[in-house]
Amino acid sequence: MSETDTNAVAQYLADHPRMMGVLFTALLLLSQAGSVAAGNNTGIYGP
Repeated sequence: MSETDTNAVAQYLADHPRMMGVLFTALLLLSQAGSVAAGNNTGIYGP
């Protein structure tokens, strides 16, 4: 990733401040989904 790409992303986020919240929420949900998937290995034993 070059410096111009970084500046383009920063400029885009400066022009669209709501997108920063959208990206943060998406990362938060993805991190929670990973924890749920990792913790879903419990077995169900019979009666």
